[in-house]
Amino acid sequence: MARRTRLAAAALVVAVALAGCTADPRPPDDPAPSESQPEDLGLPEGVTYKESVRKLDGEESSHVRVLTIRPDAKVRVAGMHGPAVAHAETVRKMAETFGALAAVNASFFDISTGKSYAGYDGDPLGLYTEGGKVLSEAIKGRPTLLLGYNRGKLSARVDEVSTDGVVVSEDGVPQELDGINRVPGRILGCGGVGGDLLAVTEEPMQEPYGGLCTDTDELVVFTPEWGERTPPGPPGSMEALIDADGRVTGVRKPAGGAVPKNGSTLYAIGTDTEWLRTHAQTGAVLTTSFVMNDATGSVVPGPVETAVGGRYRLLRDGVPDIVEATSPTKTAPRTAVGVTKNGSLLLVTIDGRAPGIDAGATVMQTSKLMASLGARDAMMLDGGGSTTMIVRDQLRNTPRGAEGAEPSERPVANGIGIFEQ
Repeated sequence: MARRTRLAAAALVVAVALAGCTADPRPPDDPAPSESQPEDLGLPEGVTYKESVRKLDGEESSHVRVLTIRPDAKVRVAGMHGPAVAHAETVRKMAETFGALAAVNASFFDISTGKSYAGYDGDPLGLYTEGGKVLSEAIKGRPTLLLGYNRGKLSARVDEVSTDGVVVSEDGVPQELDGINRVPGRILGCGGVGGDLLAVTEEPMQEPYGGLCTDTDELVVFTPEWGERTPPGPPGSMEALIDADGRVTGVRKPAGGAVPKNGSTLYAIGTDTEWLRTHAQTGAVLTTSFVMNDATGSVVPGPVETAVGGRYRLLRDGVPDIVEATSPTKTAPRTAVGVTKNGSLLLVTIDGRAPGIDAGATVMQTSKLMASLGARDAMMLDGGGSTTMIVRDQLRNTPRGAEGAEPSERPVANGIGIFEQ
């Protein structure tokens, strides 16, 4: 993403909410935590940081860190990512670059160790929005954290969100957009629009899942936030170059090359090249847009400045709401986000993969923890070796990429940062 745009996103004024005391009881398998308050970190009024050791399964301990941000806190909250959407960066480096007081990792992403890796290690899976601008399309059916402002205070909520993208030619002919800032033809996590097939079976996708889908006919937008160059295109692909005013300045075949400064590209494969061939003549004006829709199909009420997609809905109105049959039962490090009854935002990490020190948590155990912290709605962000919490330039948790591995900070797709007003 262009540095100026990212700094503007990071500078969004957000008044965020404090987790007040909750009457919700702890789950019976989570005895009273051993809690410690670290040195005075000098965080702004309305922002608290706490550490505790909890036996989430009733037997083995795990270190838990919680950032609580009140609606009237004198801070702002925003998404942030590294030098480009296509490339990962550590949470610590992102926090340093943008001056975040505290931060956690956010989206799942196309990690280089994944079996379906496309070559771009920072590409977020699912919806990601900075400064109200969609930088990655939603995975339909997955939960999303939505952050916006209402009379100067943060409105934080969790909802299932989908995105509808369209490009309209100068003569009024629309065409569906399959995605934004990702390799065309490959939909990791599935849940895309039109024609997606499961890569393993080549059967039509019925519901989102964690594997790979493919689509031979796609039209994808690339913006400067993606990085300097779009992916090399297959034979027959086509790409329209568009300036800041939406005007086509040229077409290249096959697709792949530099992204116009302050502009964008429309990258087509398969039959979608026909639409470009017909409507993307040099000098023509093309209008692109992405709309976020909620679970009812209605446009998400705004404003929404930051949106981060997750994998599992942990709580809905205070009740566990884990619907995916593939919900992991194995313990692992976890990063979760929740919203309390009074609108407070909770950013939570659970350490794991250290036998005898940090057991980690299952998805259900994470759900129960979030309820015990007072969350009414909660969802899972990326976990495992990605789980990271930075406060006042210091790494507060212990990230581990594998069982018993030495602590190491993993570059990730993006983060949620807390900034001074």
